[in-house]
Amino acid sequence: MTLATIVALAAEEHHGNVQAETVVFGIIAFAVFLLLGFVTLSYRNVANRHAHKADAYAQAHGAELTQAGHGHH
Repeated sequence: MTLATIVALAAEEHHGNVQAETVVFGIIAFAVFLLLGFVTLSYRNVANRHAHKADAYAQAHGAELTQAGHGHH
């Protein structure tokens, strides 16, 4: 085979069902979005899971917290 024959065979049009061939990309994208949605939902209510620690810290450092901040008095 010559180079011209190889290029001609490679450039030959592919007559297939393009939609069926590319549906895999949509399925992969959908699965990735589902996974990311699950990760996002897993962080719901994280602050309230450790509310007892936040309350204990606030009681122990109550005077320091009223003066701390970024310019708030």
